Amino acid sequence: MSQALMAFSSLYFATLLMLLGSGLLGTYLGLYLAAKEVSEIWIGVLMTGYYVGLVMGASTGHRMIARVGHIRAFVASAGVVTASVLGHALTDNVSVWLALRVLTGMAMMCQYMVLESWLNERAESHQRGMVFASYMVVTFLGLVLGQVVFTVMPTLQIEHLLFVAMCFSLCLVPVAVTKQIHPAPLHPAPLKVKLFVERIPQALTTIAVAGLMLGAFYGMAPVFGKTAGLTTSQIGVFMAVTICAGLMAQWPAGWLSDRVDRSHLIQLNAIVLTGVSVLIALDLLPGMALMVLTSLFGLLVFTLYPLAVALANDHVEPDDRVPLSAMLLVTFGLGASVGPLASSAMMKLWGADMLYIFMACCSLVLVFRVRADAVTGEHLVEEAPLHFMPAAGNLASSPLAAAIDPRVDEQAVADQMQDDVIEEVESLSEAEVAAADADQDDHRPG
Repeated sequence: MSQALMAFSSLYFATLLMLLGSGLLGTYLGLYLAAKEVSEIWIGVLMTGYYVGLVMGASTGHRMIARVGHIRAFVASAGVVTASVLGHALTDNVSVWLALRVLTGMAMMCQYMVLESWLNERAESHQRGMVFASYMVVTFLGLVLGQVVFTVMPTLQIEHLLFVAMCFSLCLVPVAVTKQIHPAPLHPAPLKVKLFVERIPQALTTIAVAGLMLGAFYGMAPVFGKTAGLTTSQIGVFMAVTICAGLMAQWPAGWLSDRVDRSHLIQLNAIVLTGVSVLIALDLLPGMALMVLTSLFGLLVFTLYPLAVALANDHVEPDDRVPLSAMLLVTFGLGASVGPLASSAMMKLWGADMLYIFMACCSLVLVFRVRADAVTGEHLVEEAPLHFMPAAGNLASSPLAAAIDPRVDEQAVADQMQDDVIEEVESLSEAEVAAADADQDDHRPG
């Protein structure tokens, strides 16, 4: 297994650097804008712009990879992100920052698509579970390390942006110098909206709510911490503790998920999550209690997404699991786009504590919406419940994430996600040959 992990080390290292930079940048922007007394609405809009860019980047990333290949697409995208990060240091105009956040999201989605399709092609069947889980761990670790930077560099300054730019520049190195042959281009599977809305409404609701809550958390929790009187280094610890708890909860949640009805588990999760969110909002407990509560919050909120994915896969045939991944991404992305905007509006109107009242309202929806008696089991697949797989649930993935999921049949991936690049290349080649012939005719002596 160690040899297998070493084979993927370059891709994992690139992922780690990307997520370290992304996690640091998101928290830095929230803290910086809060320190400048920028309206909470604008902070929410900026965070929304990032998630909108991620969703938009799925189609643009595919077209770029199809045209120039994986390595060139990754290099170009990392260059765009690096320039966008440095652009934040050139101006404080929030309108410009919004454009930069959208651009960053689009470019990062292309990077995710390159990494995930590459991991899929290089992973053998017996390695897919390990590859998938290791990729998830690396994404969490990168996000945590991004928060830890604030404990080392507590003063908000341009050095944070330079560090983020360095991360995205350095993530180019392991990909650019790899000796491995890059994989054949793949493309996002088509959405089957009507099919999935009819078949897995509870899972889609859970995915959307997870997007609302996690988008609001990443975007507005630093502002909440600032208003609560935490120092910059304490806010870094606050964010890191929450994300670490989410990572540590994945395997216990998986053990329970494979033994307890998943819809019942989601409902129970939502009940406890509602109570924890209310306690954080009311600020009734003193001192270190906030860190304990936020660890419980992370434990619960970061397991909603993988539980919902497992519930969805239980009710979808193997051939539809690739388009299911794209549907879940869009649903989560829409929720993550709305979350920062809605929570920031509540915080602007009624105070920073409204962030966790917003969280409580979101989780309360699941208490009434996702019930065991509402899941008919009419479309339950024969092998259900499928083996639970950990997932980051933070859009650190692409529509190609299903490709490295061991629950998805490899042939289904190959059949549904093969690109028409060969035809495109052939047509381009024919055009180039015709152009070359014409050029020769022009220069041929009469």
